[in-house]
Amino acid sequence: MSQSDQPIQLRRVSKRFGAFRVLDDVSLGVSQGEATVVLGRSGTGKSVLLKHIVGLLLPDQGQVFVQGMDITVLSVADIARVRRQIGFLFQNAALFDSMTVGDNVGFPLRRHTQLSDERIRVRAREKLALVGLDRDYDKLPATLSGGMRKRAGLARAMALDPAILLVDEPSAGLDPITSEEIDDLLVRVKHELGTTLIVVTHNIPSARRIGDTLVFLHEGRVLARGTAAQLESSEHRIVRQFMSSEAGG
Repeated sequence: MSQSDQPIQLRRVSKRFGAFRVLDDVSLGVSQGEATVVLGRSGTGKSVLLKHIVGLLLPDQGQVFVQGMDITVLSVADIARVRRQIGFLFQNAALFDSMTVGDNVGFPLRRHTQLSDERIRVRAREKLALVGLDRDYDKLPATLSGGMRKRAGLARAMALDPAILLVDEPSAGLDPITSEEIDDLLVRVKHELGTTLIVVTHNIPSARRIGDTLVFLHEGRVLARGTAAQLESSEHRIVRQFMSSEAGG
């Protein structure tokens, strides 16, 4: 595939922290408009991989392309411009507790656009309606349930209409029913807006619901890649065991 078909490409990326190699010669392409789910046990480099895509970490070796640009050689200002094309839903939603839900969603718009306050309020309400929180604009995050906070975080991540959405452990801290609702919401965002998703999780049911392509990381390397069915029949026993577990461990 060409770079235009794959808005994110990692080419032979390696990263060490001290003597510990977190990513080891990782190559990965993410197709336009699809959901790629990165699976693996805790400590296998999943979240570190996301941080490389947004330029929060730079590799010791290799290249990271976002929308055709190698961010490993860009200036800080140019990386900031690339980041505007990427939404990031953090594991804990990372909302500002002192701001209303609406102001949280409007924050990226105030920071990165010249829109009027009224237009920002309209856009924020549109994004909250997208995630089913249109009645919660004036509430404080502390009054929301875990699932509602995750929805508000997603609305903020989508505020700038990013082409790419990165999601770190969408089911973390949620009960199974709420987790499934968040998964379904991510799939709807992909289908309705054409957003390219990269989702990190260790939750197998969540991965099955969201992922067009599943990537299994083990000890910093890509051990398997394919559909859920393909990973279930992988030549690697550890992949088959992981896929047969309920939560992935």
